[in-house]
Amino acid sequence: MSDSSTLPPVRLRPEAELARDALAAPLLARAVRLARWAGPDTRVGAGGELAEEHLADAARALDLEGDDAAAYASEAWRVAVDTGLVEIVDEEKGTVTAGADLALVTGGSPQDVLGLWLGALETVLADATVPDLDALDELVDAVEENGRVDLSGLDWDPEAEAAFLDGVLGNLYLLSVDEDGPGEEPVPLPALAASMIVPDDMAQPTDAVLEQVSDAMMRLDDQFRLLEPAGLVEYQPVDEALMADPDEEPAAPVDETDVTRYGMVRLTPLGLYGVRARLLEAGHPAPAVGDLSGQGADALLDGTATFPPAAAQAETEQWLAHREPLAAARELLAAARGTDRGAPLRRLRCQQALSLIGAEAEPALREVLDDPELGGLARVWLTERGAADVPAPSEDMVFWLTVDTVAAQLAAEGNSAELQGLVEGLARQHSGFFATAWRVDHPATAEVLEAMGRLHPDRKVAKEARKAAFKARSQQGG
Repeated sequence: MSDSSTLPPVRLRPEAELARDALAAPLLARAVRLARWAGPDTRVGAGGELAEEHLADAARALDLEGDDAAAYASEAWRVAVDTGLVEIVDEEKGTVTAGADLALVTGGSPQDVLGLWLGALETVLADATVPDLDALDELVDAVEENGRVDLSGLDWDPEAEAAFLDGVLGNLYLLSVDEDGPGEEPVPLPALAASMIVPDDMAQPTDAVLEQVSDAMMRLDDQFRLLEPAGLVEYQPVDEALMADPDEEPAAPVDETDVTRYGMVRLTPLGLYGVRARLLEAGHPAPAVGDLSGQGADALLDGTATFPPAAAQAETEQWLAHREPLAAARELLAAARGTDRGAPLRRLRCQQALSLIGAEAEPALREVLDDPELGGLARVWLTERGAADVPAPSEDMVFWLTVDTVAAQLAAEGNSAELQGLVEGLARQHSGFFATAWRVDHPATAEVLEAMGRLHPDRKVAKEARKAAFKARSQQGG
């Protein structure tokens, strides 16, 4: 799976809404109905499975018909047992009763309901990694012939299968979470399979690799068909017309016009919640908007430092919603101070947060007008709002703020086109910029000037920037 530490924060739906989606998911809804249907005469086997003689009645209780009705009823019963909706009273007699958790369906909190759904999800994920029935039949035949179980004949490694499916869901999560919120476009199944099979450094997949992708697609097609009733994904299956010969698997699509026929999948809002919960449980960082709303301004500014702009704003808006504007402004300004490497980006995030606060914040900005680190930022804020009696900044403050701003942009975006435009504008507006800039008492002065030398397209200006950077290094003692 890709490195989830690079993920922007996901924007999750409210828990009450997700809980309603969970209860509406066919798999959990069926499990709840069976838990209420079960009575004192209901019997289960040694593994807690519903006795064969009850399957038809259970299917009717769920209004299920057709060849798969018994299988769906059996799966729903297994979920009911695994999630505590049903409890086995006597294992020897195989009797059951309604579980204590059944009351949570109507009387529990949204978190309680989502906990039940996560339990159901674990059951269906485990089912999705089990070999198909044909393979199991072959295993039974092998047991009858040899008197022993030989899993190697199945080419099935339970841990590897589970890890593969986890990786697929992780990649789908990465493709679903972007800086503007949950991605609405479904992902083609071939692309998702290829993300797990094709090495990053392979420009043109070999025939052997393409065959592996095709095998993975077929496996995922079966698995997503199982996962859709759980409410995890919306899935458009592989077009069966592409599989005229049941013994042959379809080749990878050759153009984009037919890619939808090879399967399309997207995580539902509930699925985003579920995969994120699993990522967190596995120890992967998977931030969500709102995580920082109850923490201090220092945590907000540091935490949103690497967020994309839209996500940073959404997080900041939630943080501000819990605070009185003037107090929030003072807390933000205090957290923005510092000479450490992360300070410029903190101040940029502080400036962006302050832009979301109205006139109530003005006293806090006026209090820091003489602060060497915050005075320039405060003047910008006050001037943009047309405040009266804003003192003009000194030349030292202007240059310090300029270096600080470029340092923040470097930290946030690297050598971006936007930063290159800023660099060109600075050099154009201030003909003697570099003659003064190297003297600026800012920890990032030399780094900023070196970046300007890299970014400016005019060789003469770039050379001036590099010379200024050398002087700044010498002044800083190295």
